[in-house]
Amino acid sequence: MAPGPLPSVLFQETDLYVQALKPLEDITRELILKHRGYIEKYIKTHPEFLDALEPWRDRGPAPVIICDMVSAGQKAGVGPMAAVAGAIAEHVGADLLKYTVEVVVENGGDIFLKTDNPVTMGIFAGTSSLSMRMGLCIKSKEKPVGVCTSSGTVGHSLSLGKADAICVVSDSCSLADAAATSIGNRLKSKDHIASAIDFGKTIEGVNGIVVIIDEEVGMWGDLEVVPLNVH
Repeated sequence: MAPGPLPSVLFQETDLYVQALKPLEDITRELILKHRGYIEKYIKTHPEFLDALEPWRDRGPAPVIICDMVSAGQKAGVGPMAAVAGAIAEHVGADLLKYTVEVVVENGGDIFLKTDNPVTMGIFAGTSSLSMRMGLCIKSKEKPVGVCTSSGTVGHSLSLGKADAICVVSDSCSLADAAATSIGNRLKSKDHIASAIDFGKTIEGVNGIVVIIDEEVGMWGDLEVVPLNVH
């Protein structure tokens, strides 16, 4: 896949950056409307879904994207909306693979990718001196990969912790998003890095974890970490 700026497709709170082998902005916009529509319709009939901070109990048949969010929240021990950004990136990205054999979809720090060649992703960690100094080399030739980052110090997403960055790698982007939130909620200080990672290890489907608080970093899992030269 040729490098270059990622075209942005914006609809309400959803702002996706997509890179593919050909322009797919119009199709991406249609897919955002499709998958957001499933979520919005479900919330209309189950309004408590929007603000639930605990795992959601199944309430009968639901769209696949809702089922993925619910499953991710149940595995990670958080509410289903903790997985919403990752779920939209994942479902839009999976649908885009009908039009292209390679794609990268980024949604507020949550990334779904399927590429023939390895991709290095920098980890943004706010004011930490480690921010964008280290990256993950992600190989997704065989199957798509989800890489999601949460933070207690950067952005507007709800986090109960104090970490500058919690990055989770999983085959499921929805799960990576929910797990990053759940692990981040347990990070009140540097002293909690080891215990938070130990918790993350227990989440079924999590393949790798990186935690950054100030100048401290903790890592676990099937990760290829590379240094980045930022000028």
